[in-house]
Amino acid sequence: MQERIIQFGEGNFLRGFAEDFIDTLHRQELYDGSVVIVKPTPRGSLDAFAAQNNRYHLVLRGLEQGQPIERVKTIRCISRCINPYNSFSDYIALAQEPALRFIISNTTEAGIVYDAGCQFSDRPARSFPAKLTQLLYARYRAGLNGFILLPCELIEQNGDALKQCVLQHAAAWRLGEAFADWVNTANHFCNTLVDRIVTGYPTEEAAALCRQIGYEDRLLDAAEPYHLWAIEGNYEAELPLQQAGLNVLWTDNLQPLKARKVRLLNGAHTAIVFPALLLGITTVGGCLQDDDMHRFLTHYLYQCAVPALGDTAENNAFADAVMERFANPYIRHQLRAIALNSVSKFSVRVLPTAQDYQAAFGHYPRAAALSLAALLYYYKTEQPQDDAQLIDKLRHNSVDEIINSGLFGTVSGMGKAVHTAFDAVSQGRCREATQWAVS
Repeated sequence: MQERIIQFGEGNFLRGFAEDFIDTLHRQELYDGSVVIVKPTPRGSLDAFAAQNNRYHLVLRGLEQGQPIERVKTIRCISRCINPYNSFSDYIALAQEPALRFIISNTTEAGIVYDAGCQFSDRPARSFPAKLTQLLYARYRAGLNGFILLPCELIEQNGDALKQCVLQHAAAWRLGEAFADWVNTANHFCNTLVDRIVTGYPTEEAAALCRQIGYEDRLLDAAEPYHLWAIEGNYEAELPLQQAGLNVLWTDNLQPLKARKVRLLNGAHTAIVFPALLLGITTVGGCLQDDDMHRFLTHYLYQCAVPALGDTAENNAFADAVMERFANPYIRHQLRAIALNSVSKFSVRVLPTAQDYQAAFGHYPRAAALSLAALLYYYKTEQPQDDAQLIDKLRHNSVDEIINSGLFGTVSGMGKAVHTAFDAVSQGRCREATQWAVS
């Protein structure tokens, strides 16, 4: 196979997401390109890749059409790994390979930032965008074609943000207007949306799985079967992901797809987290095993979020997938982790559903009111993980003061329902409040 893809990042997510897709293309003989991994940070080592000839196993576990499945796949699409901190020359030499066409990255949400401390003379530059600028400039000087860039970092407009960082470095390093023009015209920085839960090394089952595999796989990875990769642009002719039957959407507008994910998947997480925690439930799976929380989740998704977003076949199908993913018996998704920074999450994930519902039907949904009431009570009485000033404000102000402060947007019309739910929760009647919310 010829090297056609550069990947910044060797972590669990990309190995359980992008590599799975490329390997699927190989198995169907639709693509002959391999992946070169570039280590984006100096932390850790690539020894396990070298020891295993860049091969590893991916375990896909979850529910499909209500039935539990477990598949173990051997991933063989990685050709080599480069650590630019040890061999910058090998890294920059990638710019000379004409067949390289795609760049995939996942350097965490903090990875796509402009770092003014990076210098062109660094070997390598510290940040991912700065390293990328070094590579692109070498490519430009070689007179070769540009790249199609598919960043997977979970930030708004990730492709646009990455491009902006590159252009900032180009300007700061005085690399010239001709290079900036080449960055703009010869390269395609695609905004993308990724969706798959990748849980990483399955510690509890690793020994049994490695006996099944036949050796100790230090790179063993685990993920749910569900996957979605939405990409602004259309490069199916070069990377035939849809032809392979993968849930990949080429689109000219990512925003409706992002809204669906945020409102239905992330919004459902945020809506249930505090009522569930106050009922003593610790995981998402536990919510589906509790009759009242199961009803609350179902009601929120199908009677609140879907109607507010649009009662379409696509939105209902996505809600069905959310329910199946939440029921995955192999994933113990801790509610405490979901509860992190919930003030901002509520405003982005749940509040738009409540406002759109009110605009469509003339009143706010009780489920959203309970979700906010439970959040307020939890922040007042427990130990939430959030900005200290926000916690202090919620802890020391009344419900009315908080609602009227604008902290959660315009929710004054939901005030009466929030009060009703808050009074019940504060009196230890959270289960009763959960039943009220779906009535």
